[in-house]
Amino acid sequence: MPHFEIHAADVEAAKKFYAGLFGWTFSAMPGGEEVGYHLIEGSDIGMDKGVTGGVMARMGAGPEPGSPVRGGTMTFEVADCDDRYHWALANGGAEALPPTDFPGIGRCAYVEDGQGNIVGMITQVAGDTV
Repeated sequence: MPHFEIHAADVEAAKKFYAGLFGWTFSAMPGGEEVGYHLIEGSDIGMDKGVTGGVMARMGAGPEPGSPVRGGTMTFEVADCDDRYHWALANGGAEALPPTDFPGIGRCAYVEDGQGNIVGMITQVAGDTV
């Protein structure tokens, strides 16, 4: 996955949510002002890290909370899936899949981000690989 985008009705709220959830920072992309495009920088995401990402204004209506997934989902490795899941619920997120163990994969959870997107988190268990 060389690049991903997060679409949001409220770009500032999305930036705040993902900054708190994953520790990401954002910088406005020159030329992307019309759609509020911001590049993501994180421990494994950024211009010099092999994977890039951005958050931008959603063009059109977003899916209703709790509706079926539209588009892809993104899953990011975190140190503690349960901790990040509970942080998300306390900070504007909603449950999509509670923390669940998947033998051979790890502990995973999915949350809605308050902007109509579903994002996943995974904590690998010793010996498991993604």
